[in-house]
Amino acid sequence: MLYLKQANMDDIEKEYEYITTLPRDENGFTNPNHGVSRQEFEDVVLPRYINKSKGIDLPEGHVACTEYFLWDDDKIVGLFRIRHELNDFLRNNAGHIGYGIKKEYRGRGYATEGLRLTVEKARTIIKEDEIYMSVNKNNPASLAVQLKNGAYIHHEDDAKFYTRIKK
Repeated sequence: MLYLKQANMDDIEKEYEYITTLPRDENGFTNPNHGVSRQEFEDVVLPRYINKSKGIDLPEGHVACTEYFLWDDDKIVGLFRIRHELNDFLRNNAGHIGYGIKKEYRGRGYATEGLRLTVEKARTIIKEDEIYMSVNKNNPASLAVQLKNGAYIHHEDDAKFYTRIKK
């Protein structure tokens, strides 16, 4: 069974394994915590995820953001990020939702279903009338996932498509 679960201390071992093996930047989905130590994950990274979801101790220019792990029964297959609001940078770049599926689980529909679940949650969190996302032009699979979930291409530049889903 597929479900989203917010980052939490109870699942620290599986969350640690997922985060530290996820590449630093892959197809535009960034993970600054790639390769951190187990202790740093427990003492710094995971508490930061939990606090950011509550809007606590946000760095300058950041917005509240919740990290959701996509679970298939007892294993984590993906990570979905909901930014609760937009600032100028997010409005013109990453948008509300970012996501990544672990390489060995791609091509099995996890991204499509994970994004569907994430959009359901985002509709209750974000204030804007539309959910903003972006996708690198060299990632047609991710664009297809967004389109399957009701997105339309709002605009584009040389490197990215900027998509929207109406709430």
